[in-house]
Amino acid sequence: MTEIEKQITQLYEAGDDWRDVLDRSDAHELVRSVIGRLDRGEIRVAEIRDGEVVVNEWVKLAILMWFRVNDMTTIEAGPFEYVDKLPLKHDFGAAGVRVVPGASARFGAYLAPGVVMMPSYVNIGAYVDRGTMVDTWATVASCAQIGANVHLSGGVGIGGVLEPPQAKPVVVEDDCFIGSRCMIVNGARVRAGAKVGAGVILTDTTPVIDAETGAEVGRGVIPERAIVVQGTRLKEFGGGTFGLPCALILRYLAPGEEHDKLKLNALLREHGIVS
Repeated sequence: MTEIEKQITQLYEAGDDWRDVLDRSDAHELVRSVIGRLDRGEIRVAEIRDGEVVVNEWVKLAILMWFRVNDMTTIEAGPFEYVDKLPLKHDFGAAGVRVVPGASARFGAYLAPGVVMMPSYVNIGAYVDRGTMVDTWATVASCAQIGANVHLSGGVGIGGVLEPPQAKPVVVEDDCFIGSRCMIVNGARVRAGAKVGAGVILTDTTPVIDAETGAEVGRGVIPERAIVVQGTRLKEFGGGTFGLPCALILRYLAPGEEHDKLKLNALLREHGIVS
């Protein structure tokens, strides 16, 4: 561990006695320096290494400490007033980010150049990569990791996670489409190039099933370039037979098809998903 990682960990593990580790001013400056690096995209809460999601726990601890070292304060934005512990993100223009009125992001969320935020919300610790659209009323919660050239459609909910520190966040990889009102939560993962139809509920335990074979290909992970819609799977209970939600793979896109919206719409029409 680096010295700063050790200090952050000591502060967090001290609990309510964190002032015994560093005085308030020094602790605030230390934690703010880490949150500033998050804000600039220099460090991340989680990243993919050798195909696996790896959590940088000490960065999560810094976010949790950021709540402890800050007091409640009044924040004014035009005619609006807020009372919170954490400041909002600023300087969007210099960062090359388009932010439509009604959108907001907390300091400590990274928005790469080319990101577009319609009236939406991005929480601390989140990472949103280049060219991604966060559409109207979509939310990217704490620590979620969103790749490049992703479209989070209207009303999408990307779940967050701060505690426990080792818990994996939601990861949506590059070139994905997440349809309106989808909920991707509890550390679920959408692999590169996948297209997720409207209203899909994906948790880390949701069965992901191949429609052609009926085989369960995994839980909580949408494979690369898969076209997925909401489905149900029947299961017997003591009280009767009930349908439980699943994610249903209609087919896989070939390399190069990921960005062909006409082919995607034709496929969805073929299955009666769009008119």
